[in-house]
Amino acid sequence: MSLLSLLDKQHSVAKPGFNRWLIPPAALAIHLCIGQAYAFSVFNAPLNKAFGWSIPDLGWIFSLAIVFLGLSAAFGGKWLERVGPRATMFTSALCFGGGFLISALGIKLQQLWLLYAGYGVLGGIGLGLGYVSPVSTLIKWFPDRRGMATGMAIMGFGGGAMIGAPLAVSLMDHFKSTDTPGIAETFVVMGVIYTLYMLVGAFTVRLPAAGWKPEGFVEKVSTDKLASTEYVHVDVAHKTPQFWLLWAVLCLNVTAGIGVLGQASLMIQEVFKGSVTPAAAAGFVGLLSLFNMGGRFFWSSVSDVLGRKGTYLVFLLLGAVLYALVPTVGTGSVALFVALYAVILSMYGGGFATIPAYLSDKFGTRYVGAIHGRLLTAWSVAGVAGPVIVNYMRENQIAHGVAKAEAYSTTMYVMAGLLIVGFICNSLVKPVNARFLTKEA
Repeated sequence: MSLLSLLDKQHSVAKPGFNRWLIPPAALAIHLCIGQAYAFSVFNAPLNKAFGWSIPDLGWIFSLAIVFLGLSAAFGGKWLERVGPRATMFTSALCFGGGFLISALGIKLQQLWLLYAGYGVLGGIGLGLGYVSPVSTLIKWFPDRRGMATGMAIMGFGGGAMIGAPLAVSLMDHFKSTDTPGIAETFVVMGVIYTLYMLVGAFTVRLPAAGWKPEGFVEKVSTDKLASTEYVHVDVAHKTPQFWLLWAVLCLNVTAGIGVLGQASLMIQEVFKGSVTPAAAAGFVGLLSLFNMGGRFFWSSVSDVLGRKGTYLVFLLLGAVLYALVPTVGTGSVALFVALYAVILSMYGGGFATIPAYLSDKFGTRYVGAIHGRLLTAWSVAGVAGPVIVNYMRENQIAHGVAKAEAYSTTMYVMAGLLIVGFICNSLVKPVNARFLTKEA
């Protein structure tokens, strides 16, 4: 059988008796790899030291990756529905791994634009395609546990930094010598490893047969969810106020969290200068990754009981309070600082995992993958806004004589304000008007 035949959507349809619990590991194989993006901050200080590239300039690598994640998810969502998850995951693996290799070349040649093009653009496309492909697949396999299913799909993305951060630090230490800082070699090795693991996930995934339902599954009637015979077409969803309210909710929630994640390693070293080593900072990134990952499964499962809207109200209101507490009480203790951000990041991750189920409740499961992809343009905006707010406000504060340890305080209050606006948007979300619905016979 040829490679093209193996990638064909029809060849990935599961046969009768297939165990649906084999799908989550395939999703995790993809998301644990692409989740390395959350650990990119461990490269910022070494690249700054080795080549003199500024921290704001380096911050654009991560921002570009998130921009192209959202764009590729938006444009690739309909393609995913047409070609299936296997071909999409395969393409994702080649793009994400290729991004590392092009970036390694950029480091060798000391050309920052190649890191923008490699990790930022090509790698970002791999991120977007890899992100959306398992989500709609798992929702189809678990109609009885939509929140839990999306949590399983997306928690790997939150946990990728838990592997990626220590792996990067270890590889850079291994390759470092008087002739090289070891960064380019690290990029090559990580690119090869991630490509191979993502290909395993791609060829493991299966689609349920048309009309398949779990044994004994009876759909519950709810005014907050569409029936299985109702859906909103992907080309109509953006015409509803619900789409844009949820877009704003996701954008604001992500902006608040992603700026911190993008500079987590540097931030904790500057706030607690002298008492937190680079290795300990990498551990902080890994711990945030653990809570980011755990929150995705925990909160999305909670949403099956509490409801998606209620769960988001918790994220946004409690998150605002915790951000406001960081400058006042969090900077007095490393343990308290870490604890506050651990809870914040659990809800940040939970927001990502809950949004696909929120969309399937409001728009139906038929086009949830494509609609989810389009909604992820909110992540593209947040991927620029969050790091820009953190990086440039930090630079501005320092330029005006503020100590590095205190340069993040104003930023945290700004993040709290963004979450309050998100809270208001979420409160306005109502069921979709019947005129936008399509009903199957």
